[in-house]
Amino acid sequence: MGNEQIPQSSTAAAPHRTAGDGTSLVGTARRWLGDRIAVLWALLTGRPVSLYAASVLRIGYGLLYLIFLLREFPHRAEIWGPDSPWTPALAAQLFDQTGWNSILILSDSRAYFELCYVLAVVTSALFTLGWRTRVMSVLFAVVVTSFHARAIFMTDGGDNLVLLMALYLVLTACGRRWSLDARRERLRAARAGNTTDPVKSLYAQQLRDARITLTTVVHNCAMFVIAAQVCFLYGSAGLYKVQGPTWGGGTALHYALNLELFQPWPALSHLVDEYPMAIAIVGYVTVLLQVAFPFVLFGRLKYPVLAVLLGMHVGIAVLMGLPLFSGAMIVADAVFLPDRFYTFLPHLWRRATQRGTRRPAPGRSAGSGSVPSQGGRPGVPTVSDPQHRAAPTPRKGAPLATGLAPDQT
Repeated sequence: MGNEQIPQSSTAAAPHRTAGDGTSLVGTARRWLGDRIAVLWALLTGRPVSLYAASVLRIGYGLLYLIFLLREFPHRAEIWGPDSPWTPALAAQLFDQTGWNSILILSDSRAYFELCYVLAVVTSALFTLGWRTRVMSVLFAVVVTSFHARAIFMTDGGDNLVLLMALYLVLTACGRRWSLDARRERLRAARAGNTTDPVKSLYAQQLRDARITLTTVVHNCAMFVIAAQVCFLYGSAGLYKVQGPTWGGGTALHYALNLELFQPWPALSHLVDEYPMAIAIVGYVTVLLQVAFPFVLFGRLKYPVLAVLLGMHVGIAVLMGLPLFSGAMIVADAVFLPDRFYTFLPHLWRRATQRGTRRPAPGRSAGSGSVPSQGGRPGVPTVSDPQHRAAPTPRKGAPLATGLAPDQT
């Protein structure tokens, strides 16, 4: 009997230790998961991220679409208007199947179409400038969607990307920086000065805090979706290229350069095509960067990758005549640049302008005749006297020979 009780006590102690270890591991895992959730929640609700990048997207896509509308102004009636072979009746039949819609098919009147076109140009301009950005972002999305759906068979990848970004920008706070709205807020804050805000009720304060939190969360989620959209675009394009035999053989760009549809300057295309080795290398680098793009965004390697992609898009715009697509991709890449990069640009611009307008050092003439002669009393040498080379020692409180008063030096 006594020998039977010893194994029972040992077996009872073993499960107790296992349960204790399991409890500690579960507790550690719960604390780790709770910390990660807290960090994620603070990132979403703490402050809006990438405000400068959102403003660059607003300016870029608004300006790009404005230029597009002005460029196609002579052909507007044939593309979207009453003279288009794709009539409003055909467009309405397609909308019944696809679920699209457009404000351009609400009337067949030419005057109505011209009014819509003018309003589209004005909306794009005001959206670019950031005037009443919340309202203008919605109107800009309506304009892009309507024009895209009206001539959907004439669109390409660049139009699709502009449409997606116009819809995403509705959810962002893209007017907080570099906009007329931001300038108005700065002027309002300067006029207010040190005046205290009126005391609000607890309900009004809670409602205001909830609105700010909701706006911040929606903006941050929209910026994440934009970044994910660009990553998916590059990654899928690279994977599709890998599957093609022409990209694997390094001859894809050769065939693209010899397509008459994508030869705005045939002589330039034929000149580039004379270097097959360089074309093959560019093709391989393009595929490599597109596949690796989503994986280099968390380090400094993304900066040279973005620079190479910028050169690639410029080459596509020049050699293949696709400026809208290239411009849309270049603007989309701006979402991955941090705010400190955009805040550094004004300082760099001011330093460059100050370097060009730097004044000459005191005591040295900026040029012949740049410093007027100073009038003096008879017998007292002046600064412009060639026989008086040494400058007199200024007395205490006397103005310096720089043309400025003592209180201006």
